[in-house]
Amino acid sequence: MNHYDLYLESGPKRRKTMVHVLDLLGCTAQGPTTEAALDATPEAMRAYLRFLQPHGEAVDPEAPFTSAVVQHVTEGNWLGNGDPTPGFAPDFRPLSAEDLRMYLRRLAWMQESLLEPAREVPREQLDAEPADGGRSLARIVEHIAESQATYLRYIVGKVDGLSEALRAVQTALHVSRFTFHEADDLPAALIRLWQLCASRLEAMTDAERTQPVQHGQVTWTARRGLRRMLEHAWEHGLEIDRRRLRMP
Repeated sequence: MNHYDLYLESGPKRRKTMVHVLDLLGCTAQGPTTEAALDATPEAMRAYLRFLQPHGEAVDPEAPFTSAVVQHVTEGNWLGNGDPTPGFAPDFRPLSAEDLRMYLRRLAWMQESLLEPAREVPREQLDAEPADGGRSLARIVEHIAESQATYLRYIVGKVDGLSEALRAVQTALHVSRFTFHEADDLPAALIRLWQLCASRLEAMTDAERTQPVQHGQVTWTARRGLRRMLEHAWEHGLEIDRRRLRMP
């Protein structure tokens, strides 16, 4: 039976909580309390396993498993939102070339699924803000792209062409909805950005895969940056899916 260690971060009084399943890098669960987040974790894990299985990973979403909390961060800033300042113990393990290839495959699968709304959702629906509040689909896609570029810079520093690739995504999202070729612009811009990020990550040196990098109060590593890329894409991909289910 598989066992999964759980890493938690909680805001004041253990209210808003995010659970990170680092053995399934990219998988998270959230809740307004620690108890609610832990209750949501088993189904979140099975949903992630159901995502991995069709892509060929040797997983069984219906198999029984056990889990246990091994680290719970309750001190620091911006807790419950994805990346507490101290990080988690596994964040600081060296990233092997084999793990890098596996995580990049997962990231590519997530990115491919994010291209679907960019290709298929009409522009007016991409731009529409939901009646119950929150961001438009266009803003969510932009946020995903901007965050991935930021995490990449945290890992490897300046990347040639990255700013231009990100601006192309932003331009495609903000161009007039009446521009006839805009439907092709956004997917193409996203693909260029993601290919550039993947190429730079694939080219990381041994030192870049293993050495920590300090940015302000936060110590970044290649493993930590990839964790956030995967978690962020997965979390907001689910948000997009939920939003699309409510569309007319």
